[in-house]
Amino acid sequence: MKRAIFFDVDGTLLDCLNGISDITPRVKKSIRELQANGDYVFIATGRPYAFMSEALLNFGFDGFVLTNGSQVTIKDKLIYNDPINKDFVKELVNNFERLSLQYILQGKLHSYMKENCRELYSFFDSCSISRKYIESVYDIENVDTYKIEMLCKNKKDVSYCLSLANSNYDCIQDLERDHFEFYSKRNTKATGILKALDYLNIDIENSYAFGDGTNDIEMLSTVGCGIAMGNASDEVKSYAKKVTDTVHNDGVALGIEAFII
Repeated sequence: MKRAIFFDVDGTLLDCLNGISDITPRVKKSIRELQANGDYVFIATGRPYAFMSEALLNFGFDGFVLTNGSQVTIKDKLIYNDPINKDFVKELVNNFERLSLQYILQGKLHSYMKENCRELYSFFDSCSISRKYIESVYDIENVDTYKIEMLCKNKKDVSYCLSLANSNYDCIQDLERDHFEFYSKRNTKATGILKALDYLNIDIENSYAFGDGTNDIEMLSTVGCGIAMGNASDEVKSYAKKVTDTVHNDGVALGIEAFII
């Protein structure tokens, strides 16, 4: 009986801002043991493909749930793909430009950010995100956008970004950096996971997920066994069936050993 296990990246497998820019050896070993047992292992992240490190891409995961579930790949096959309406993206970009607001359009393979977005570039550099798949010169007519990140430097920008949340879209603020993420409510990590399980014909009871953030709540409460990281908030932990140790204490490995293997 095959199982599927889904791993968030930031705060779960990695903590780039605090010194963990690659999966630790103990966590790698535990994930390899799952694969040796015949189980499927997936990344489930808010990141786009362009923000995935070579180490993660080359590790040998069986698939990826990217940009909060708007793209799902299994064994290099794209099984689900749902970009934001292009006309709406163009309308947003016009407003961003008018406000001189820094932004990045996250696409299928590449992401797109103009050269004058220096603070955003600097932030992504600090997160060990390569510029290999970030293009600064592009034609928006040829860009499919799955998620947008914005940097707001004043109250006017913040007010505009907050106004974008409605019945169809979420616009989530990181209060520490005045940083926003904009994406469609149609897609979440949970919806992407369900598409992967359906494609693989795996019952939801045989699925597991590890996460630490508020955007992991839905997947933790949807899979057969949601496992919250020790560094997750109490709110996130309340939606999980199990709680493991922190990312800095190899929490994923300990969770695999205690609750799956």
